Amino acid sequence: MYGLLTDRVAVVTGASSGIGRAIAVRFAEEGADVVVADLDETPREDEPPTHEVIAETTDADATFVECDVTNPDDLTDAVAAADEFGGVDVMVNNAGVVNVENVLEVTESAYDAVMDVNAKGVFFGAQRAARAMEDGGVIINMSSIAGLEGTGDYVTYSASKGAVRLMTYSLADALGHMDIRVNAIHPGPTDTELMREDLGAGDSAENPFLANVPRGRMGTPEDIADAAVYLASDLADFVTGASLVVDGGMFSTRGKVLSD
Repeated sequence: MYGLLTDRVAVVTGASSGIGRAIAVRFAEEGADVVVADLDETPREDEPPTHEVIAETTDADATFVECDVTNPDDLTDAVAAADEFGGVDVMVNNAGVVNVENVLEVTESAYDAVMDVNAKGVFFGAQRAARAMEDGGVIINMSSIAGLEGTGDYVTYSASKGAVRLMTYSLADALGHMDIRVNAIHPGPTDTELMREDLGAGDSAENPFLANVPRGRMGTPEDIADAAVYLASDLADFVTGASLVVDGGMFSTRGKVLSD
């Protein structure tokens, strides 16, 4: 690797599995020490915990912190855990949930469950990290191509991810004077255990998403992690308030997203 994040300290939420796990490991490979923040240290992938993988395969330091992103106090604790390594430089608000729904049947509790994780968790994660970034830093918020255009099967999810997109633009403006860059990543269909469990979609010919992806495959967590490395590094020093779409061309060439 290239040491793009040497001497940086990152906090990554939802980092036990999937995209968050890949980001945490890639950051460590590039030299960052990492706080792995999640509800449970056990990955969905039935593999060793992320912080143990980092310790065994890289020269970086890592620790796990139990974190419910719907609780701002937990986010405060996750950011504070970075002090062990010198203080937070990069915050990745990655934790998220996805659901398929009939809009006429969505309950208040179901609505709140999605919004609390996907939108509230991002806002307070960014806020608590920014408070600790006395010398500037980077905040990366995980949105989705569903946050770029509405879709009827994912009304609440799309709304939550659209909120993340506009929140990112506003935070970039609000925090720019503190030398904090804020950007969003918009993944397309990505082959994670979460997607397989919730949507039944994998990287196979039967996957209905694949016909809408010019690259002809699902994204991988590592695809998204590489984008996060770029945004976290000095290569993106003049990039803030941006939406980085990582979807194999799906959104820009096929129009409506996440539909049959």
